[in-house]
Formats: sequence, structure tokens, C-alpha cells
Amino acid sequence: MIAYLCLYQLKPEVTAEKLEEMMTRTRTNLLRVPEVLAVKTGKRVNPSDPWPWFIYLEVESMDKLLICQDDPHYIKFREEVLKPNVADQQTTAFEMEPRKDVKYS
Repeated sequence: MIAYLCLYQLKPEVTAEKLEEMMTRTRTNLLRVPEVLAVKTGKRVNPSDPWPWFIYLEVESMDKLLICQDDPHYIKFREEVLKPNVADQQTTAFEMEPRKDVKYS
């Protein structure tokens, strides 16, 4: 099981209302991708934290993550939600199953 975490810095013109809309669209679009098992998204609590927004996805494997990222719903999400509103991002993937060798993820 893979946890895929994305941290985002937003463009200056993104308002609190716009971020709320982005969070809703994230859930709506990404839950339509068959490979996505879970979607979490949220905004920072502490204003001094460097990443004001995150998205967390769960998928079965790294292969499923690649399939997910080629899905039309994911592509639409990336083009309509991320590209116009995100200034910078950092992503990482984690294996969540104990004692599983990550090379088989």
C-alpha cells in the first residue's frame, strides 16, 4: 500500500475561498480515479508553516500510482486545479506495509 503525499505552495492570488473550492474539487475529481483508494486534503493550521495545502492519496502500488496519474480525471484535476493555482510543490511516496521491501512496491 502506497501513501502519496503532495505539499503545495499557492500563488499569491489564491484566496481562502478559492482554496476551499480547490479542496472540494480535489476530492470530487480524484475519487473518480479507480486506482485511488483514499483521498485526504487539507490546509495548514499554523500560518508560519511553509506549505499551506496538502493532498494525500492511497493506492495499492507504485504501478497503480502511475496509472492513476494517466487517468483523464487526474489529468483534468492537474490542469484545472493545480496548474493555475500552485506556485511550488513537493511530493513523496511511502510504503505503508510493515516488513515489505520497498523495491516490490
